[in-house]
Amino acid sequence: MNDFQRSLPMMLYRTLGSVLPAFRQIYQEFGITEQQWRVLRVLWETDSQSLLALAEATLISSPSLVGIVDRLARNGLVERRRSKTDRRVVHILVTRSGKELEHAVRPRIDEIYNVLEASVSPSLWHSLFEAMDQINRSAAARNKAAQNN
Repeated sequence: MNDFQRSLPMMLYRTLGSVLPAFRQIYQEFGITEQQWRVLRVLWETDSQSLLALAEATLISSPSLVGIVDRLARNGLVERRRSKTDRRVVHILVTRSGKELEHAVRPRIDEIYNVLEASVSPSLWHSLFEAMDQINRSAAARNKAAQNN
């Protein structure tokens, strides 16, 4: 077993503690929460998502997501639309105001990414993402195998 300070969970928590404050400052300046950012970020890339797909993409539980979407809708950043083919399905779409927010926030977020990327070599930056992807794929395969047993 690794030393506690070098354990993967502690290293990930420490890294989040180093990285997130800069992002959180921007979210706060624009009046959104970290969870609202995650929802908006997905919608900026996809335009529309069902609540279920949005919960999966953002790693936010469906019950919590409903409240987050409610607040985003009250603030005019997203809207809900019922599916025309299945009335049980509700799609979440980003509004014009939500897209305007993206244009205001994205340059600031890109600056943070540029600073973070510059802190390591390009190959190490790429390897970091590849390693995290591989860990997640392996965990998903183990979980799927355990469910099938």
